Amino acid sequence: MAAAMASLLIDGSVLEGGGQILRNSTSLSALLGKPVSIHKIRNARKPPGLRNQHRTGLELAARISSAQLTGATTGSEAIDFVPGRIVLPGSFTADSVTAGSTTLLLQIALPLLFFSPAPGTPPSTLVLLGGTNATLAPQIDYSQHVLLPFLRRHFGLPPGSVELEIRRRGYYPRGGGEVKVSVAPVERLCAAKVLKRGRVRYVGGIAHFAGLPMSVGREMVFGARKTLGEAEGLDVTGEDVEVDIRFKRERNEDSKGAGSGIVLWAELEGGGIIGGSAVGSKGIEPYRVGEEAAQELLRGLRADGCVDEVCYLPASRNNPRLTFLYLQWLQDQIIIYMALADGKSEIRCGKGGLALHTKTAIWVAEQLTEAKFEVEEEPSGHTVIRCQGIAYNTCSGVLAR
Repeated sequence: MAAAMASLLIDGSVLEGGGQILRNSTSLSALLGKPVSIHKIRNARKPPGLRNQHRTGLELAARISSAQLTGATTGSEAIDFVPGRIVLPGSFTADSVTAGSTTLLLQIALPLLFFSPAPGTPPSTLVLLGGTNATLAPQIDYSQHVLLPFLRRHFGLPPGSVELEIRRRGYYPRGGGEVKVSVAPVERLCAAKVLKRGRVRYVGGIAHFAGLPMSVGREMVFGARKTLGEAEGLDVTGEDVEVDIRFKRERNEDSKGAGSGIVLWAELEGGGIIGGSAVGSKGIEPYRVGEEAAQELLRGLRADGCVDEVCYLPASRNNPRLTFLYLQWLQDQIIIYMALADGKSEIRCGKGGLALHTKTAIWVAEQLTEAKFEVEEEPSGHTVIRCQGIAYNTCSGVLAR
């Protein structure tokens, strides 16, 4: 029984040293039945320790996996997680109370709902309450239009297996958003092979806003389109590229408070997806918000990989702590699925080496699983991540050999 096993000690200060270690460690612990003790949680952050949204995520994972969770209080720098049995289907709700990110709650819960020991298990439902569109976390539209399509396309998820509905927007600082996710479990995940980039074949986007004039949406779209159209060396608005960037003003009852943002995504011929996003704020012209999202998308495309990533400005005398340069999120989020998949996954990333978040996700997967990762830098400067997954088997509830 999991309760009789010794806990694996996870150092929460390793590499990126943030909430990702907490989320991935807990998800893998629950799936594999391996108790974990995580210490030095968010050790380099100010303040360190759990914030409300991290605690909410841990409590959600504990409910899904019938786990014993101790130490999960706001500000705590150490927790113990002893998983029990994941019983699906189920209906689960998590409320960050604040504007804490719903997408980060989704990150910890989604892997737990993908697998069921009984074939043909009906879908589980997940209702997440909190912030839907904020900085320093993926916007919920990114999960809807980049992460989930990539998982469906490359990890063997059938159509309709994961559906996400934005019921209510929750902007910073009030939060109050609501997202419903339906997940039909599969027998196992296929290995993903995305090695050829190809040309851009489609650019999509959604500029969302609430409690603000219609001009806000139009200006965000205009800023994005103009910036993309002026890009040099990247044919993202040519005749053979479909561009569909829309704006949507939310009804008052479909949002809590005023706010705005935009998410863009480029689909590549080789099956990759690159995202770009920005969130509106007081004093920033909507045009500039659209421009910022487009510039982020263009940076991701110029990196020339098949997935986007989180990149940072390096530390300096004036900036001793790592600072976000631009925010994209796919590269590190797929690592846990590569580790669980059946077979050898291969993902071609951009030039300049792996993002720190990705290195951290690989480190966590290697601590908790027998997955074998290889990172190769090609002469072109591109990085290829290869992983022999553990073929986690949903039917038996154990690892397939």
